[in-house]
Amino acid sequence: MGERISLISEADGFALDAYHAAPQEARRGGLVILHAVWGVTPHIRSLADQFADEGYEVLCPSLLGRFEPGFAEQDLDLARLDQRSSYAAATGWGGECAADIQAAIDALEGPVFVMGFCFGGTAAWIAACQCTGIAAVSSFYGGHIVDYRDQQPQCPIHLHLGHHDTLIPKADRDAIADAHPELPIWLYDAGHAFVAPNGYHADSAGLAMLRTRQLFQKQGRKGEM
Repeated sequence: MGERISLISEADGFALDAYHAAPQEARRGGLVILHAVWGVTPHIRSLADQFADEGYEVLCPSLLGRFEPGFAEQDLDLARLDQRSSYAAATGWGGECAADIQAAIDALEGPVFVMGFCFGGTAAWIAACQCTGIAAVSSFYGGHIVDYRDQQPQCPIHLHLGHHDTLIPKADRDAIADAHPELPIWLYDAGHAFVAPNGYHADSAGLAMLRTRQLFQKQGRKGEM
């Protein structure tokens, strides 16, 4: 359904690959989906197509494209985990991706929403704190949010975390909650990547996505007032 396009990052003029899915019904707004460490995978592209079916214009920027251009053809490639992790680490695990995310936001008409998973979940937090033009953010199991908890979100944001996620231990969850007691932090009876194929937990994924859609719809209506 979608197509590959290029976005220009104002940080360095880099031409960033992005997956673009156009809305199929009356337009609800724009949506930026930020990928996990594996990149713009078939799952991410399928999710973009799904939201496009619901009326969102979706962009999925390849945040690690400076290290490896193009889109991933597998949702999970454990043989390349160390390499992909080294790419993510070079960006501060999403902490230095604000300019690239802003390029995607600026390419969409408002209201614009952001959703991110794992590496992209941390990047979504950074977007909420540093980017402009965002109506709301939904962050899923961002493993390094704790490292950036001193930053303050500038738009509504929900955090979705797994109770059994060994990559985000209770101490990290508590540190985030202590720094931001005002934020909704939803805890699910699941492990890491509960929306992705490799860690899918149907009840948790369904509830988290329902809450995400409700958040986007609520903030989208506010933007129309």
